[in-house]
Amino acid sequence: MDLLHDMVAWVTQFAYTPYGTWALFAIAFAESSFFPIPPDVLLMALAVAHPSASLWFAAVCSVASVLGGMFGYWVGYRGGRPLLLRLFSREKIKVVEDYYQRWDVWAVGAAGLTPLPYKVFTISAGVFALNFPRFVLASVLSRSARFFAVGVLFWLYGAPIQAFIKEYFGWLTVAFFVLLVGGFWVVRIMGKRALRKEETGS
Repeated sequence: MDLLHDMVAWVTQFAYTPYGTWALFAIAFAESSFFPIPPDVLLMALAVAHPSASLWFAAVCSVASVLGGMFGYWVGYRGGRPLLLRLFSREKIKVVEDYYQRWDVWAVGAAGLTPLPYKVFTISAGVFALNFPRFVLASVLSRSARFFAVGVLFWLYGAPIQAFIKEYFGWLTVAFFVLLVGGFWVVRIMGKRALRKEETGS
């Protein structure tokens, strides 16, 4: 928990350096395949500092996240199920399998919009060899919707929302942190229940 909190603080501080945009691209890319911290916290920090460029930051974040998801798909496709079992617990894998059985690639869309760990879905999509063009489409729609929601708010409302975010940025960072941990916890609990049902045959 403390490590994750420190990582969130480390990510946020890039907004106050000349490398903020590059850091946003790198973190959004990495978060889609292996990095634990979502890029939203840096996106918000950059939008606070430069509200007129918020749509640009949202675009950078979206493109990088989709490219990172494509990389995650390739990693899963090349590494196969043994890699998946090495990277993630059986509970998480079971949840993702169930999601894909119900919704196919649109499960990626759900993960892209919510605090669910997106990287589990991108790598799993490659392992299960889901249709790649549809996977990319689901990623583009969900990740763009998520990041442009932030960008549009800053672009439309500028100073008022900037003042609000600046005042409560600490609390909002904590909220993202809680959602991040909560997403992993929900997947774990759901996976344990699914595995128990599978073992009992009910």
